[in-house]
Amino acid sequence: MSASDGTGVRSLWWSADTGGGPEKAPFGTAHLKVYYPARAEGTDAERLSGEFPPAPAGAPYPVVVFCSGVNVEQAVYRPLASAIAAAGFVAVTFDRVAELFGGRYGLTPGVDLDAARPDAYGTRPTCPAISAVLDALTGIDLLKGAIDLDRVALGGHSAGGTVVLQSARFVPGVRACFAYGTHTMVATMLGWPAGTVLPAQVNCPVLLGVGTRDGVIMGSSDRYGQDAPSDPVSRTFTEALHDPRDLLAVVRGANHFAVADPVDPTAARAFLDLEPETDPAEARRAFTDLAVGFLRAHVRGDDVVPSADPALIDLRRR
Repeated sequence: MSASDGTGVRSLWWSADTGGGPEKAPFGTAHLKVYYPARAEGTDAERLSGEFPPAPAGAPYPVVVFCSGVNVEQAVYRPLASAIAAAGFVAVTFDRVAELFGGRYGLTPGVDLDAARPDAYGTRPTCPAISAVLDALTGIDLLKGAIDLDRVALGGHSAGGTVVLQSARFVPGVRACFAYGTHTMVATMLGWPAGTVLPAQVNCPVLLGVGTRDGVIMGSSDRYGQDAPSDPVSRTFTEALHDPRDLLAVVRGANHFAVADPVDPTAARAFLDLEPETDPAEARRAFTDLAVGFLRAHVRGDDVVPSADPALIDLRRR
């Protein structure tokens, strides 16, 4: 807790059965961390349990579900989720171990690969876990009456952002999406022609972020049938998104893992990333501030205009 009136951000743990695809339990269970505005009341229950009730001012709160990158644990997004919660949202991250592809298992928000093939894309979400996570929130007694599922935003990093852009319009209540290090260029292994950028499945404004030192996207270009590195993020902004409120934030000197703190060198694909040329903490702060302003404007309806530090972010509008 930080504010003088006892208001601050607290978190709790929860679980959701999202299904694990063809395999059975224990795969597919999502372990949620739910961040929310709280107010300390100095009760014995708080002292003994560590649980603080949600702050009544501003409740019920809109919900932001954030999907991690593949094999990137939710803990590294705590600064981002905390900042979102502090702005008057319930922010949810989750870890989910299930099949990735080809019999490999790892942390994944979950991808229905068949839903991403040419004969099915656009008919259903590629990430069914998102709805399961939202549904699970209704079972948290501490937050009864404090969650507004009619005002939802979806966020994601890397592949987590991709499934958000491929799934948002199928999730009720979604009013905005934001993603970092994300695009909708699709792998040729799914049956698409080389260099295909899929139309985003969104009916809301999108904030798309990318760093100028993103080595992971560059190192993955062969998946998309590209003989040389391309710029799939800019192509996604211009070809896959169409809302006049969309924003593209190019973070100068930042790399693929700029939104993660700390970066885990033992997992995921950080070994492909380029060294940042901007202080990672400053890059993370700048993108977080922009994302919070974007969510306030389009989910809460606050009278704010999303803006960014021009020294760090090149912000492109329609």
